[in-house]
Amino acid sequence: MPKDSYLVGLIGSGIGPSLSPALHEREADRQGLRYLYRLVDIDTLGVPAEAVGDLVRAARDLGFDGLNITHPCKQEVIRHLDALSAQAEALGAVNTVVFEEDGRAVGHNTDVTGFAASFARGLPDAPLERVVQLGAGGAGAAVAHATLTLGAERVTVVDAMPERAARLADSLNRHFGDGRALAATPDRLADLLAGADGLVHATPTGMAAHPGLPFAAGLLHPGLWVAEVVYRPLETELLRTARALGCATLDGGGMAVFQAVDAFRLFTGREPDSVRMLADIAELAGAVPAPK
Repeated sequence: MPKDSYLVGLIGSGIGPSLSPALHEREADRQGLRYLYRLVDIDTLGVPAEAVGDLVRAARDLGFDGLNITHPCKQEVIRHLDALSAQAEALGAVNTVVFEEDGRAVGHNTDVTGFAASFARGLPDAPLERVVQLGAGGAGAAVAHATLTLGAERVTVVDAMPERAARLADSLNRHFGDGRALAATPDRLADLLAGADGLVHATPTGMAAHPGLPFAAGLLHPGLWVAEVVYRPLETELLRTARALGCATLDGGGMAVFQAVDAFRLFTGREPDSVRMLADIAELAGAVPAPK
């Protein structure tokens, strides 16, 4: 039977601006739950990512119900867990840890399901034959898995670090089948986008701390849909430029919300209201509040 009181947290680096505490606590308030979401910033503590194991054990000993995990701990945390969901094991990254009644720490990944749910809601009719993804980091791995799960015929991963793009493409091909993913360098971006159905942007460019465009605006064209992972701000320069050209666009707010929806469900066993949480993030991220 679900409890009515929960203690959860987020472990990561530079997480002070995170909207996760507000997203979770607002929904919990509406459901009549006592719910405290704490930030555990490794920069503030002065410890490296390798300390995540000690932090997870401490949280379990202190009675936490679960944890969200973010950069740079999503892979490091795996060896400190007792079990992984199939999704987390396939991805090799964990962003949610649930402490079960028997004391086991089980790792999940709600970034994949979060992006998939956001895409299905925001770009339901988008063609998926040829998708270009810019960025092969932690978020990039999750959204590439999600894009192929949604039925993309082929995803070409572009990254400034060629070996990182190659590793991700190899992993995707092992999971989804040969030829479903390719790796490419940024100098091929113009040719790739010219023949693509859509672009998934999964680098930090466009965030408040990293403003600007990830590539020359002239590479965009009206036949391209553009999906963004960044959610602060909700309207990045890339989305604004793409929308002005007539591209269908998807902001990063939906992924942030739906990964939180899935994590809230894992922590509490209760069904959160995604519509209300989408309105929350629109307000919290500084956009015009979404209709309720």
